[in-house]
Amino acid sequence: MRQDHAAWRHLAAKWRIRGDTVYLNHGSFGLPPIDVQEALHRWRHRLDEQPVDFFVRQLPELLHSARGRLAKFLNTSADNLIFQENATEAMNVVARSIELESGDEILLTNHEYGAVERVWDRECRRSRAVLRVAELPGFSTAPPSREQITESIVSQFSDRTRLLVVSHITSATAWIMPIKDLVEAASKRGILICIDGPHSPAQIPLNLDETGCDFYTASLHKWLSAPLGSGFLYAHPRVAERIRPNRLSWGVLPPRTPTAWRDEFEWMGTRDPSAFLTVPTAIEMMESVGLDAFRERTHSLACFAQQQIATVTGRPPMTSPTNFGSMVTCLLPQGDSDTLQATLWNDHGIEVPVWEFCGERLIRVSCHLYTQEEHIRRLTEALRQEL
Repeated sequence: MRQDHAAWRHLAAKWRIRGDTVYLNHGSFGLPPIDVQEALHRWRHRLDEQPVDFFVRQLPELLHSARGRLAKFLNTSADNLIFQENATEAMNVVARSIELESGDEILLTNHEYGAVERVWDRECRRSRAVLRVAELPGFSTAPPSREQITESIVSQFSDRTRLLVVSHITSATAWIMPIKDLVEAASKRGILICIDGPHSPAQIPLNLDETGCDFYTASLHKWLSAPLGSGFLYAHPRVAERIRPNRLSWGVLPPRTPTAWRDEFEWMGTRDPSAFLTVPTAIEMMESVGLDAFRERTHSLACFAQQQIATVTGRPPMTSPTNFGSMVTCLLPQGDSDTLQATLWNDHGIEVPVWEFCGERLIRVSCHLYTQEEHIRRLTEALRQEL
């Protein structure tokens, strides 16, 4: 690892992490750095000290500014974005906005996040549409190629397929999916595509206008390290007017009236928008470090984790280093996942997810700016003891 460890240790001081914890689970719940926490508290104080002035006179311009900063980061127009609490909330909006008929098909993969599958299962039951799941190639003996992944999904397209829902980075396996190829294939068939991307912002470069997708949902509390309760929904202009809110309120405060799809989401009733307004602070913090440097550093650590865990387990890699970013999932010997995860926490102070997936026991290691090589060595030694 070609790293200046002292410099990265200095950056780790931007976070407050409990002294009894080795935190290797940023992929589930990101930790906001100190600067982001303080900005969040400032916004909440500003709201609490004069809520009428804040909501009625200040908030529209504040949201416009924050959304514009996020749009610049994502390489799109602010007109294509709305803030949402998280990717799941945004996915629910997409599901309720797509008009399905009996017999229409929604296609997911077996690597899709469980909550997303539940969203579309409910919507298909309501509309009598069909939820289909494409099985991706196995990974227990050799990593599948991007071409194999694409083919396994495209082969499930039918004349009734109306929408493809696919993760940009899968949650359980941490694979970066071949989004460009999938968007191209879906577009040729007239199939809408919604990308579930909560792991993408900051972990990998993201240019929403270039993806060509119809919808993109994401959370910002993960790799961008914005506060919990911050996410977004992107809708391409060709489909944006289909979008409808799950909850109907004023949209925008009177005497203004909604004139664009995104206006319906500005005023959803009384809610604390502080997390949305803190997103620019998170972007500035990550950009001050340098996104390329962040990605190189955390990818290097993820590769180190993959190598070290393999020395303990003797299991082959699930994917090549070119197909994961700051987060990597590794194969473990068969055994009880819940017990191992509890033991790693209770006996070793290591917060890392272990789960069953596709008949295998997996461990997923997430690396961020506060992660050190010694943290991975502690995990490796704990696994050596417990396995």
